[in-house]
Amino acid sequence: MTLPASLVDLTRRIDAALPQTQCTRCGYPDCHSYAAAIADGEAGINQCPPGGAEGIGRLAAITGHPVLPLSAEHGFEAPRTLAVIDEAWCIGCTLCIKACPVDAIAGAAKQMHVVIAAQCTGCELCVPACPVDCISLVNDSGDSTGWAAWGPERASAAAERYAFHGFRRHREKTENDERLQAKAEAKLADLAGASKITDAPELDRKKAMIEAALARARARR
Repeated sequence: MTLPASLVDLTRRIDAALPQTQCTRCGYPDCHSYAAAIADGEAGINQCPPGGAEGIGRLAAITGHPVLPLSAEHGFEAPRTLAVIDEAWCIGCTLCIKACPVDAIAGAAKQMHVVIAAQCTGCELCVPACPVDCISLVNDSGDSTGWAAWGPERASAAAERYAFHGFRRHREKTENDERLQAKAEAKLADLAGASKITDAPELDRKKAMIEAALARARARR
């Protein structure tokens, strides 16, 4: 369904006024989804703890809604935090890397990971993802909270990194799907040689299953 241009524009302006931490504390999967929910009247303008009181004021000015206190259900305004990984306990599982929405954690499987401080949004999503509890959050903005601790430059940079993160994940999935499809097609071309199955009817059933799986994969594209 095509959204009205006015709703698309309102969503864009609301999204641009959000801090882009992608923390999900608003109850939505990312800042853009929250912006769309506000524009559609589904969500309130007071569900973004990183934006704090100033953020609510920014959203009120855009939407025309009255200024409200920050929703306690969604969190509280606080200083900007930075994730720190304890080197002694990190097991290199890569789960925190996968959880980070802005690719602010560097590392490889079975190698120690490190947080790129300048890129961390303090979203906290890496903390519950760590199976050995080796990630902690430290105050990175002193007494400054909300937008005073964040600022438009950080928000713009975080938005760009989140967009690239989405592009990268989509590219990796596409490349993996293509590898799996090529492998399945190669197996299908010589199923008798690639399989330990010798019964002809069973081979035919296996071939039909692979062909159906390939058809579903092509349809999803």
